[in-house]
Amino acid sequence: MSWIKRNLFFVVFSATALVLVGLAGYYAWSKYTANSVAWDNLSNDYEELKRLNSAPILPGDGKINNVELANNQRAQLLTFIKSTRPYFQHIQPIPNMPAVSDQDFSTALGMTLNHLQRDATNNSVVLTVPNYSFSFQAEQNKVSFAAGGLAPLSVQLGDIKAICDVLFNAKVNSIDNIRRERASPDDSAGPQSDFLVDKSVTNDLAIITPYEITFKSFTTELAAVLSGFASSPYGMVVKSINVKSAPSAPPEQTPGPGVAYVAQPQPSYYPQRGRMEGDAQAAFNSRYGIGGGGGDGGYSSRYGGGGANGVGIPYRPLQAGQGYAPAYPQPTYAAQQPYASGAAAVNKGGLTTLLDEKQLEITIDLALIKLLPPKNAR
Repeated sequence: MSWIKRNLFFVVFSATALVLVGLAGYYAWSKYTANSVAWDNLSNDYEELKRLNSAPILPGDGKINNVELANNQRAQLLTFIKSTRPYFQHIQPIPNMPAVSDQDFSTALGMTLNHLQRDATNNSVVLTVPNYSFSFQAEQNKVSFAAGGLAPLSVQLGDIKAICDVLFNAKVNSIDNIRRERASPDDSAGPQSDFLVDKSVTNDLAIITPYEITFKSFTTELAAVLSGFASSPYGMVVKSINVKSAPSAPPEQTPGPGVAYVAQPQPSYYPQRGRMEGDAQAAFNSRYGIGGGGGDGGYSSRYGGGGANGVGIPYRPLQAGQGYAPAYPQPTYAAQQPYASGAAAVNKGGLTTLLDEKQLEITIDLALIKLLPPKNAR
């Protein structure tokens, strides 16, 4: 221990050097392993290059130039993309102006919303929300708008009009909701039901803008909607569709059970002809045409005779000395057992219903594909 104390610095330096030598050895070993892995990869790549060079098809030689073939195929692909542009026409913004002012957009928005509501009425399409704004509730009553938001709002207004035209032409039963992405700072004041979380995506060829529409219809109108999107010149692509049964309408209130009344035969009523004196008897005879012979005081002449006791109508005998009186049946009505006024009608025959289709509630995620100008397409 005394030697270590005398040579303390030498011991410390020796221990430090030993540690550094160990670290250097570990570093050299790890790099040697990495170098071995890299050498193996290089060897494999070299073998793959030799295989490609010995293959029948080469990158290019005097007879076959694969680089030129690749360029030709690229040109064919660009020609195909150009031929598809008529099916991805550009939807005109509303209003379609190089620079849109607040007044221009406010006027165009009001006119477009009125036009869409009128088209809905003309095509018997119900708008479930009165005075529906077609997702522009935040801007519907504004006359000034945030800077930088008018151009994208004009584009979206044109898009929604094109989408609604397809729905109106298909004559869906009702439009419940239309959702779009937020395009302006003014949209932050609108209801959440008008907007999507998804955003537009731009790639080398096009801008893909999302929309969501919810409507009610039957299968015939749904088929017309899908056909309208497929044949649209504006590149409308259905990404997903969710179909479920529409909520049933509340049942109608039917009145409670009623009471049927039917006629019941009742005993005949016989107005009695009693003995009258003087002017009263003459007035009675004049009123009823009584006069002339017959033991019935003239009843035979009024009622045609031929009946029992010379009277041609049913009669009943009165008290002694009062003659006979005609019978006048008076129908009366009696209550019967209660009946249900909403009872189903009796089947009168005809064709049997095999399919009773129910109304559907449909939600479609729609993508509008807008090609970039050719100079930006690669």
